Amino acid sequence: MKILEKHVAEKLLKIKAIKLQPLNPFTWASGWKSPIYCDNRKTLSYPAIRSYIKIELARVIMENFEGVDAIAGVATGAIAQGALVADLLGLPFVYIRSTPKDHGLENLIEGDLKPGSKVVVIEDLISTGGSSLKAVEAVRNDGCHVIGMVAIFSYGFPVSERKFKDAKVNLITLSNYDAVLEEALRTDYIDESDIKTLQEWRKDPANWKGGDK
Repeated sequence: MKILEKHVAEKLLKIKAIKLQPLNPFTWASGWKSPIYCDNRKTLSYPAIRSYIKIELARVIMENFEGVDAIAGVATGAIAQGALVADLLGLPFVYIRSTPKDHGLENLIEGDLKPGSKVVVIEDLISTGGSSLKAVEAVRNDGCHVIGMVAIFSYGFPVSERKFKDAKVNLITLSNYDAVLEEALRTDYIDESDIKTLQEWRKDPANWKGGDK
């Protein structure tokens, strides 16, 4: 898995799906200051990387989640990749909205899930875990079993690890924050003096105000 984490980190950095700016932090929608920004939807614009991620997500599912009946993508970031994986595996696909549709049938889950289905949920990014676990709850409320979640990348926040453990969800990610830092350091994207700042941020991202060399 370590080799996979490294390769995925390398590809995400190469296409700037992940950017690191420890001295010029980004501001997330939540208002948090962050030295990293991740937009894995960029991978869809690069056919070779898109296919690589699709194949690796499918492989992880087949190796770790026996008897999967359906794939569910979390809107909006994981809809396309989830559909690609479901197609590769020859499985039904649904996607899960963040809020119910405000007209028609007011669906939260788009598509058909047979009651009792064993479902693997696909995410593009795991941050605090809140929206991801809402998707899990939606599938469970629909009378199905979530046997695991697979994501492209995770920040590895302690709060998200606790949430997934409490929700009894087995989460596997193709890459993670530590792998990105290692790869960024190896390729001189960042230097050794940036590492402390980047590590401090992850310990308490909600209260991090920015770092200095």
